[in-house]
Formats: sequence, structure tokens, C-alpha cells
Amino acid sequence: MAKKQLQSGLKLTGIAPNILLTHVINTAPFLFNGEIDTSGKKREFLAKLVFYKKNLNALKNIDLTEYFNICMAAHWTTAGTFVPTDVDNQIREGLWKHSDIKKNIERMAKITIDSWTWDYEQVTNRKSYNPERGQVMSTHEGTWLSVAIGGYNALVKNKLPELAQQVADVILAEAEKEEKLLLELQEKRDHVNFLRSTALMAHNFGDLDRVIDQWEMPEDDSFRKRIYKLGHRLNDAQNPILVFAGQVNKEFLSVENHRHMSMRQAKCLRRSNKFLIPVGPFMDTWGGVLGSSKNLTLAEKGEIVCAFLEGFKRQDQALGYTRAYRGLVDALPNGLETLEQDIPFDVVQELKTSRFGELAKIPEDEMINHYKKKLEEFVCPITKLKF
Repeated sequence: MAKKQLQSGLKLTGIAPNILLTHVINTAPFLFNGEIDTSGKKREFLAKLVFYKKNLNALKNIDLTEYFNICMAAHWTTAGTFVPTDVDNQIREGLWKHSDIKKNIERMAKITIDSWTWDYEQVTNRKSYNPERGQVMSTHEGTWLSVAIGGYNALVKNKLPELAQQVADVILAEAEKEEKLLLELQEKRDHVNFLRSTALMAHNFGDLDRVIDQWEMPEDDSFRKRIYKLGHRLNDAQNPILVFAGQVNKEFLSVENHRHMSMRQAKCLRRSNKFLIPVGPFMDTWGGVLGSSKNLTLAEKGEIVCAFLEGFKRQDQALGYTRAYRGLVDALPNGLETLEQDIPFDVVQELKTSRFGELAKIPEDEMINHYKKKLEEFVCPITKLKF
């Protein structure tokens, strides 16, 4: 791969920073139009991208640490969008193996540790909550884990054991945080947030496992043994609730939470952070936001409905798109009739007569009670635990 050299002398094999910024603008324009609050210490990653959009020439003079920071900021900003920036492998591995790494690794590691507490709430809707403690979890924790384990391996390789241990300690703290969240939601009998959390936890530890494999950590490595396959295998260091949650996700939610490729065609969804997709299948409220929004035309709402139907056809065991459709049409003055001039005739007929349309008729509380009952009845085949 040809290397790009910036004015600063930094050689890159990945995406040029100005092009990366363009990708963020395309998928998360709401960052730059004043819709979200970029002030505050834990939102500096958002402010950084806004700064560089106004000062493009400054991108020519960055070093490896700042390029890493920009990549992190770009990915944190877009990980919850329909088209995340494609810098995963750079922040997980590539930049940690750069020829300039020795001069930058300590600062990069400190950015990684700090990013564990970045405030991502405004740039994703894929979240679960522990309302009692005001705690939030999303797929961003998985992104963080994947970067952190890459950094840990690079620090070990570069003989910086103390800093590597600092990163390892935060990785363990994240695993403990997710474990406690699940236990507290179980204790409170918060079925919906527990279910949401299982999908997010499975994603997060899946990201961690993939990068452990990517770095080829030895199977007899004690730290790997502590953190590998946390949602799949019983581990003396962790509560079996993690394996239970992994099995719940596999049984009920894995089919719902994928890459949502069909939704990429409705580019109007990128206009606002309020339009970001939530954890499926609990999408009625999101659909209602779309249906009632004055920031979407009727034609655009029709386009979104068509994308829901296409997504359901691709993944017809998933109910999320039917729930979002139900929420959207319920928010319109005359239901589907409001959009009939903006949707092809054959699609309107299909919406009215197909299995998709029939499933959408199920009231939200009935759907939620169905999932609650299934969760109550489920017995984990590995741990034998019940909710």
C-alpha cells in the first residue's frame, strides 16, 4: 500500500485525515450544524473534529499521536451511525505498529485510557440504561475494548509493562462494569434494559475477542485467559451472568442487531442524531420520532418505510423494523394513508397484506410482554441460570 506523507513528515498507510473528516461530515453532519453540545472535558473528541473542519490546513502538521486521536474521535463520533468510519484496524492494530510508535506510544496509551470515559451519549442511540444509577452502556465500550487490547499488546511488545498494566486494569474494570450492570438489572427485574444489555455486551466482548485473535495473543497468556470469550465460557474470575447474557442474546436478540445495511439507502436518516438507530427489537419509540419529525419530508418518511420493508426481507426473523414502522405510521395524522402518494403502489399493497404488515399490528406492550415471558422461561444451557 502506498504511503502518504504529510507536511509534518508523518507517513500514513491509512486514510488521509482530511478525507477521514469528509467521511465524518457525510455520516454525522449533525456534529457540525450545532445540533449537539461539544463543550466539556469528556466531549473534547467532538470539539476536535469541529476544530479541524474549520482549520483544514492544521491537519498537515500532525504527528502520529494526533492522527491516532483524530481516528479515535472520528470512530467514536460515527460508531453509532449508519456508516461508521473505516478506521477500526488502524486504531486496533495498524497505528500501534507504525514506524514512529516508540516516540508516540505512551501518549497514545494515555489517550486510550482517557477515551474509556468519553461522553458518547449524543452520538449513539444503541444504548441500555440502569436508571437507578444513571448508568449507560452502548457498543462504544466494544470499540474501546478493541483499541485498549491493541494498545496493551503494543505496550507489552515495546517493553512498557507498567503502562500495559494500567491499560489492563481499565479493561478489567470495563468487564466488571458490564457484569454489575447485568446483575443490577436482573435484581430490579428490568427485562427490557437487561435484554438490550445482552446485545450490547455480546457486541462488546466480541470486539475484544476479535482483536485478541488479531494480535495472536498466546493461549497460555494469563491476561488472555482472564478476558477471552467472556460471553461464551465460564470463567472463575467473572460472574456466570456474562455467559447467561451471551446465551440470552444468541437466543433472542442476535438476529435483530446487525449492520442495518438497508437503512443506509435512506440518507435522510443521517441528518440528525435523533434519527440514529436503537437496539432492536425495541424500536417503536424511534419510529415515532421519525414519524413526528418536522425535519423529514413525507417523501423521506416514505423512503424510510421502504427501507424498513427491505430490511425485514433481508432478515425476516427480526421484528425491529416492523416495530419502527408501527411507531412511524402511528405518529402520522392518517397513518399509512398519509404516505401513500410517496410510496410505490405495490409497496403500499405489500405493507397492508404481508407478514410484515401483520406483525406491525401487534401492540408494543404485547410485543414487550412476549419478550419478558420468553426471558422468564429461558434456562441457560451452559450455566443453568434463569432470569
